[in-house]
Amino acid sequence: MSSIAHDAQKIVQDSIAAVLPDAAVRRALEGHTFARGVTLVAIGKAAWRMAKAACDVLGDQIARGIVITKYGHSEGSLPALEIMEAGHPVPDENGIAAAHRALDLVSALGAEDTVIFLVSGGGSALFELPLPGATLEDIAYLTRQLLACGADITEINALRKHLSAVKGGRFAQACAPASVLSIILSDVLGDPLDAIASGPAVPDTTTCEDVARIAAKYALDVPEHLRPLLERETPKTLRGVTTLVTGNVTALCDAAAKSAQALGYTPLVLTTTLACEAREAGAMLSAIAREIRRSGQPVAAPCAIIAGGETVVHLRGKGKGGRNQELALAAAPGIAGLAETCVFSLGSDGTDGPTDAAGGVVTGEFADACRTKGLSIDAALADNDAYPLLGAMDALLMTGPTGTNVNDVSILLCR
Repeated sequence: MSSIAHDAQKIVQDSIAAVLPDAAVRRALEGHTFARGVTLVAIGKAAWRMAKAACDVLGDQIARGIVITKYGHSEGSLPALEIMEAGHPVPDENGIAAAHRALDLVSALGAEDTVIFLVSGGGSALFELPLPGATLEDIAYLTRQLLACGADITEINALRKHLSAVKGGRFAQACAPASVLSIILSDVLGDPLDAIASGPAVPDTTTCEDVARIAAKYALDVPEHLRPLLERETPKTLRGVTTLVTGNVTALCDAAAKSAQALGYTPLVLTTTLACEAREAGAMLSAIAREIRRSGQPVAAPCAIIAGGETVVHLRGKGKGGRNQELALAAAPGIAGLAETCVFSLGSDGTDGPTDAAGGVVTGEFADACRTKGLSIDAALADNDAYPLLGAMDALLMTGPTGTNVNDVSILLCR
């Protein structure tokens, strides 16, 4: 691995470490005391880490609770808490069972009780219970359609909320009359609270009209028996709910900038709201690299150009990969031949698409090295098959599950 790729790995490590939820949850809970034993419900890819931090602060003030996270993201037992793992990005029966259990835990609480609700990215899929009249397969069917056509997370969640008994504020309704303290690790651009994990404890701003517009936009095949449910409005007001946001993509980008600066690069955070096709973002970063080498603009080397957000992939092939791998691979042709140049992109949760990689990293030498091995970047991109090619080139970013989830960061290094 080249030295600039080593710098990329260091920035990855430092960025993720800075946005782990442990310290943020501790800050949110320190100094709190509760009249009666707390019920804790944690959902999302970072649920275990967040719950562990809550246990460390509150100890035996937590009387009961449940942690609902993605398969492989639990790190062991926690006092007084049940641990359940479920499917992501497509909901499964374990998620339904876990949601049932969470509702059981809060169903008999009184006005003096408190529910601590810890929310992180992935909660939309992991915490699911269809309304009567809908099934898990109904929700999965619509979710697959939306993922395949490149719908953004806000659009996906709008439909999920209107078919769910726990999303769109309905979980907070189930907790009443108990109060709810919701601590959120945001994975949605701009931190719209009702979009993060589909807002189980937040008044919902999406409407039945929004759902109809999204269905029309993507020409969704909506089964007839679901149409009355999609016309049933979600809660627009909630009482007794306090919400705190503890981390987001801005913090991730700031951490990347700080790490890059410590390594001798001048950082420039280009955006924290990147939202476009993954391969377009890769092409953009490679174009910036060429401009830096030509004119020293927008900042002279050594520099780090940082873009946070979440891109999308419109599936055209049948290969294996994820948006961050595709972004990095798409940048490779544009930086071909540029010395001391590197583009890398990663998902902060450590899993990119349906793979065990967090993302990918390419240098100016990558394209020539692929040709030498008889590997075609164009063919891999055409089939959405970045994972095998990056793996063959030892260019996958592998972090394992990180315990956090605050969108993605894509970085161009020029030295």
